[in-house]
Amino acid sequence: MKKSLVIITLVFLFFGFSCTPTQKSKEGISILNLSDLKLIGQVDEKYQSFNVEMCEVVGGEFWIPYDLLDPSKVATGDFNALKRTIPAVNLYDEKLRMLTNALEPLYIRVSGTWANTTYFQDDDEPQLTTAPEGYENVLTRKQWKGVIDFCEATNSKLVTSFAVSNGMRDSEGNWTPAQIEPLVNYTKLIGGEIAAAEMFNEPTFAALGGGPAGYDAAWFNRDFASFKSFVESAIPEMKIVGPGSVGEGGLLIDTSEVNVAAGAIGKTITTEAMYTTEPIPEFEIFSYHFYGGVSKRCGGDLTPEDERTSEWFSKTEKEFEFYKKLRDKYNPDAPIWLTETAEAACGGNPWAATYNDCFRYLEQLGRLAKKGVQVVMHNTLCASEYALLDQDTHEPRPNYWAAFLWSKLMGTEVYDAGITAEGIDVFIHNLKGEKGYTALIVNPKDVETSIEIPADAEQYLLTADELLTKTVKLNGEVLELTPDETLPDVSGKKIKKGETLVPPHSIQFLAFKK
Repeated sequence: MKKSLVIITLVFLFFGFSCTPTQKSKEGISILNLSDLKLIGQVDEKYQSFNVEMCEVVGGEFWIPYDLLDPSKVATGDFNALKRTIPAVNLYDEKLRMLTNALEPLYIRVSGTWANTTYFQDDDEPQLTTAPEGYENVLTRKQWKGVIDFCEATNSKLVTSFAVSNGMRDSEGNWTPAQIEPLVNYTKLIGGEIAAAEMFNEPTFAALGGGPAGYDAAWFNRDFASFKSFVESAIPEMKIVGPGSVGEGGLLIDTSEVNVAAGAIGKTITTEAMYTTEPIPEFEIFSYHFYGGVSKRCGGDLTPEDERTSEWFSKTEKEFEFYKKLRDKYNPDAPIWLTETAEAACGGNPWAATYNDCFRYLEQLGRLAKKGVQVVMHNTLCASEYALLDQDTHEPRPNYWAAFLWSKLMGTEVYDAGITAEGIDVFIHNLKGEKGYTALIVNPKDVETSIEIPADAEQYLLTADELLTKTVKLNGEVLELTPDETLPDVSGKKIKKGETLVPPHSIQFLAFKK
């Protein structure tokens, strides 16, 4: 795997469960104890949220599908060959809106590397064919209104980021509100709202994301001071999120001086440097991004088997712990948001669109909720292999159904399951919308196991005939849209207290109602 290419792409239940030690029945079966359930945290009601890349909104170069990818281009490090031109997404598409609305409430984050160099065309003329000097992309009023309308139609709140390229700057390189001000004014004009924003996307790699040459922590901090001053006067209701760092913690890269195919880019901007260089920034919400690896499209060597291991699942916690230490030290009162994450960087591996990734998807949500992360924004809603929906047809992929069940059943209160059954993971939240609790049981292993439950429950069991399939079953029946392309009636299967089988390669939500 070429180091240079990897570096580039990185830019780019009356009851409760006991918190006592695991209990075993006389047969050795793990028991869920429905008493003395310990509350360990609470997440945002929009905990499960999603990204719609700025590139999707304006149309542009995004990751090429694997069936169109020339494998030889990966070997040669031809980065441009890894992308294709995609049209702007139709955010008025009824199917897209219906499927998104079924996951509400949400944050929709419109950002990504493209946002760093995007010019807002503040008129109603046809889209400029060429971006003005200092920018690379053009966002029209019509496209932005599509974003605002989509958020309103899907009960979503908008999160975004802004340009940082030279077009935003005065002759001395100082940040100006040249593009934020008209965008904010137009948003207000059409009755929209920006709930929260990062100053720009992934400052860790600012130079590769459209930032000025020589951009460093001191420069970022000066820009942030100007940005914060503008926000406080012009749009004080908007929460300031940041820094939106990525790739630190030793899982993917180190933050020493590196070289890339296009030439030396110098040092990355570490989060530590931002917090130890004057003027020191302070964010209302602390954010970071996380990818556990790089996709095959960009030279990665992960396998589907790799991604069903405890080691793989724990990566999300290791990266969180790295950033949490920084938050605790420098910005202790700020809640933590993971504002961009997916199966793998660079569009995801082919199996990101299959049942195989459901384990990673739900393990990540379960683990981070227990750690105190307030919001997780999956990348993306409807673009590339790691999307929940097929890019062209908007047909639900397996992860969509995992997200749908999470949204339907998992409330905001997080509990200690008090059980550590071998081979499976158990996550407990309150039952969304009703009195009771939901137990999420994930078994990524090749062997069947059992859990004893001491109360009747409604079971939502996800399985598939094979791991690398896009067809997933709920309680033995294929999950799919109805002939008129609406969501099926999803209900649980009533099961009695006692021993419950946990099949190999299965995921089940057990709803215990009071």
